[in-house]
Amino acid sequence: MDYSVLREDMVDGLEHSLGPLPEAVGLAMRSVPRHEFVTDSPYQNRPTEHRETNTTILAPTTVARLLSALDPEPDDNVLVVGAGVGYTAAVLAEIVGDSRVHAVDITRKLVYEARENLQRAGYEGVLVDCRDGAEGLSDYAPFDRILVEASAVRPPRRLLSQLADGGRLVMPKGVGEQTLVAIEDGEVAETFGPLTFKPLLVDGEQTGSIVRNRTRREDPEYEGRSWHAGHGWEQDWIDWEARR
Repeated sequence: MDYSVLREDMVDGLEHSLGPLPEAVGLAMRSVPRHEFVTDSPYQNRPTEHRETNTTILAPTTVARLLSALDPEPDDNVLVVGAGVGYTAAVLAEIVGDSRVHAVDITRKLVYEARENLQRAGYEGVLVDCRDGAEGLSDYAPFDRILVEASAVRPPRRLLSQLADGGRLVMPKGVGEQTLVAIEDGEVAETFGPLTFKPLLVDGEQTGSIVRNRTRREDPEYEGRSWHAGHGWEQDWIDWEARR
């Protein structure tokens, strides 16, 4: 099977549906052997599920949209939050150089798999670590580009603090209805239409954890809403009528 032909067909299809991709993104996606990262129909334009971790492996069209919005340049220092199986990091490595790509994931099994996939595909210089994505990777900051492959109401402060001057952070912003945005200098600089991702996980939510605990994300959100002030937002979760 000639995988290079399949890659060409895949990217041609993406450009037919999305319009011309940035040259660097198109060339990188034509080069990275996606079959080393995705075993189930790797060159079809559809998402697949990572059965062991309940993680969605992004469709090629989603990767193309994310990287087009990120607009990486050669020699940029890049952080990917949500390493997944490592494919997005590999495409970035083609653009900026593998030693300049860093990726984190909160799910340890995915970290191991991404490392193996990247090494097998020839991108062993990419660093993949098991971290809480909202904390970033301060040891290697500042980053010229940060890509968050998960949604959040607002970009985590720690990630913004790790952006270089003039840096760019791209993420799906919102809960429920989400919009792909690029953030520069702490503000939304560009929007790129709707895109739905699972929410950014906190420690305890990843597959294989003992406790699933959302309070680190939900508490600050509810505390910021004036309608519950004075009586505690948790009271609204109890059906007092049914308890009488």
